[in-house]
Parts: sequence; C-alpha cells; structure tokens
Amino acid sequence: MTVRTRIAPSPTGDPHVGTAYVALVNYCFAKKHGGQFLLRIEDTDRARSTSESERAILDSLHWLGLSWDEGPDVGGPHGPYRQSERGAIYREHIQMLLDAGHAFKCFCTPERLEEMRVAQRAAAQPPRYDGLCLTYDREEIARREAAGEPYVVRMRVPGEGVCVVEDLRRGAIEFEWKTVDMQVLMKSDGMPTYHLANVVDDHLMEITHVIRGEEWVSSAPKHILLYRYFGWEMPKLMHLPLLRNPDKSKLSKRKNPTSILFYQRMGYLPEALLNFLGLLTVNSADGNEIMDLHELIGRFEFEHISLGGPVFDVPKLNWLNGRYIREMLDVPSFIKRVEAWAGDEAKLANILTLAQARIERLSDLGSLIAFFFQGRVSVRADELRDGKLDDENLRKAFQLSLWEIDGLRDWNVSSVEGALKRVADALGKKFRDVARPFYLAVTGSPTSVPLYDAMAIIGRDIVRERLRVALDTLGGASNKEQNAWKSLIAGAGERAEALS
Repeated sequence: MTVRTRIAPSPTGDPHVGTAYVALVNYCFAKKHGGQFLLRIEDTDRARSTSESERAILDSLHWLGLSWDEGPDVGGPHGPYRQSERGAIYREHIQMLLDAGHAFKCFCTPERLEEMRVAQRAAAQPPRYDGLCLTYDREEIARREAAGEPYVVRMRVPGEGVCVVEDLRRGAIEFEWKTVDMQVLMKSDGMPTYHLANVVDDHLMEITHVIRGEEWVSSAPKHILLYRYFGWEMPKLMHLPLLRNPDKSKLSKRKNPTSILFYQRMGYLPEALLNFLGLLTVNSADGNEIMDLHELIGRFEFEHISLGGPVFDVPKLNWLNGRYIREMLDVPSFIKRVEAWAGDEAKLANILTLAQARIERLSDLGSLIAFFFQGRVSVRADELRDGKLDDENLRKAFQLSLWEIDGLRDWNVSSVEGALKRVADALGKKFRDVARPFYLAVTGSPTSVPLYDAMAIIGRDIVRERLRVALDTLGGASNKEQNAWKSLIAGAGERAEALS
C-alpha cells in the first residue's frame, strides 16, 4: 500500500499557521513512508471563497518549503482538485445514497428548524434533527418538489447503538448514535457540505490516512457511516491537537496573529518557522533544535505529538528565528533576505510616492515611512484617547474595524476606505473624528501619509495586529460587549464567530 495523505484548506481568508502545522505533519508522515502528499482546495463555500485566498495558501506553503505531488496547480490523475469543479461527482454520489435509502430529502424551513432547536435546548436534549421528513411518503415528496419547495439532502443516522472511532494516537473513541445529527449532505443550492465532499474526495483520491485537527473528532461518526453506506474501506484517522496560546486557550486572532502572511511580513525566515512548527511534532530530547525538513521527516513519529495541545510559543519562535539569522546566513545571504523582505520595486515605489509630497529632505524619509517596515507600532492609551471619541466609542471603533476588515473579500484602498467609513457610520460619528485614533494605531502618528493607502500597502494581517494591539491598550472588549456590538454592523456576528 502506498501511503497517501492530504491537506484540504478552505480559501476563505488568510492562510493559517494551523494549516501549515497540519500540512507539515501530513507531509512528514507521507514522505517518511515513501508515500505521496496531496493538496485539495475545499471551496464549496461560494460566498466566502476567493481565488486570492487560494493563491495566498499555495504561495505561503511553498514559501515555507512544502510541495505536493498532486494539486490544483500541479495537476495529477485524481483531479479536479478544487471541490467547486467536482459538482457532477457529488451529485452522482448523493443520488446513490438516495436510491439506497441512506439519505432523504428534507423540506424543513429555517424557522421550523430553529423552533425545533429551541425546544430541544429547553428540554436539555442534544441538538439533532427530529426526522420529520423521514415520515413523508413518495407522493408527499413528489408533491413538495412539484410545488418548488426548496430542500436539502440529509443522511440517515441510527437512533441506537454506539459508533467506535479508532484514532491512531488516541485509541478507541465511542459515540452514541443518538447524539449524532442527521447531517446535511447537499445544500439547497446543490452544493455539497464538507462531510459528503470530504468523504467522496478522500476515497476517490485514494487517501490512506486522514490526519486532521481534533475539532473534527465529533464528525468522525458521520464520515464512518458514509464509508459504510458506500461500501468503501475507511482510511486510518489521526486527530491532531489544536495549536494553543501559552494560556492553553485555542490559538486565534483574538489573542495572537495566526496568518502565515503576518510572520512572513514580520521578517521571520521560512526555514525558522517550519523548524518551529516541526519541533511540535518531533522529539528533540538530544537538545538539537535546529532541523531542516529532511531531518524533521526522519524524526517524525505520531507518538511524539503531545495530545495536551502544542503551544505556539512566540518567544521561542523569536529565539529560533534569531539563531537562523545569526548562524545560518552569511552576509551576502542576509542582504538578499533583507532585500526580499523589504519589498519589490513596485511596493517601494508606492511607499515613496506617498512620502514624496510630505518631505523637505531625503533624510525625512526615515521617520515618515518607518512604520511600513515595522510589525507593531508603539502607541499609548492616552494618545489614543486624545481626541473626540470617548473610551467606549474608541474600543467600539477598533473592534468593529477588526470585524469589518476580516470580512473584506478584496484588500485595496477602496475596500479599506469603505470599511472604516462603515465603522464611523455605525458609531454615528464624523469620520474625521474616527480617523485620528486609526492613524495612531496604524502608523504610530496622528498625521502621516494617506491612511487608506498606507493600510493597503501594509497588508491586512499587519493592520489587523496593530488594531488588535490598540484595542488591548485601551483594555480590550469583553465578550458581553462584543455580543452587544455585533448588531452595529451587518455581518459582524458571523465574522466574530469566525474568530473564535
């Protein structure tokens, strides 16, 4: 048997360091066993998926030094490798499940489903579809279809018994079938959900080992059931512990930057970041912590991965990156890395164009444009408060802006301007009163080059971190406050949920 593993990111935002971590584990396991590593794009969320995000994912993983044997950019015998291009395959398999009685059409409205969930919560019952549409006979189903009623396709799930999930690291995990929901497999727009597409693709792409994050443990019974319904052999499962903050909370943008692009723009070397992620998967008891990809592959074992949750220790990453800069680069190599990090000619031209109208001497450039090359800028709470916004509106402005910029499909001058103006409108304030603290948070100065242009050049990930730091400088926003503020901007609730 040829070992085949895969990484299957969704192109709905900046590439996450957790994606790199999971990719590295899959890559090391496959290569240690002489196998193959695939990349698949799971882009069935048509509202949020973008080609820009897909490109950023591919570029970031390549920047780290990872490659794949099959994927949307390199091709392969099991394509297409984008789920959005595999619709006919999913529809064929949905029909197989319907014909065999393993799935059914559900015509329940969102309002009826919400009433059901409210009643279940009141009765302290686990949330689970109650099976109403399973009672419909063929005539009733045909009548509803003829009337044009929208429907989804759900999978049948046993009401009794236990499902045993065998995990390569955790052993046997038991789930009572009565706690497993009758999962939607095909949405009303004809697009598959993750669960159907994941199982069909993994089987057709001959994946032998599914190595993914532990957040998918609870979904494993649904996937096992689908494999049984199709009569397919189940791949081996391994659920990786999630990356954690030092306080053991889940790594998220609320507390620390999670985008690979952030670390790239901050000036971390790709070898150092890959080495750092690799240390979370290997045994370095001999004290050797400098390892290239070849050595990480040789040392890789599932048993070395702590189920307690590896800590994404930024000070440790800083230390490791410093060692790479000092010990692994000669001066010519260091110069080339600095040149590559500082930006290409087009980026520098944009920065200097903004600065030209604001200087009298070339030596003025240093202080005026230094913030373009910084990670975090120094800002004090009293400086942020020295304006026309009171403390609550300041914190609201920064929190709403974080949700807004996370929701932008495109990152450019126009989209940034629109986002900040929507924040001012939500607060009922004049934008010039809102702009000053943003100048401070983003550039470190109440006046600088044009704000929107600067934010567009700096990049979403660095801007986000500076706004988060400014919010934290003012005391942050409690969960209660965030819940109260979500309604101020359309879509803020969904974006806030995505950050958790």
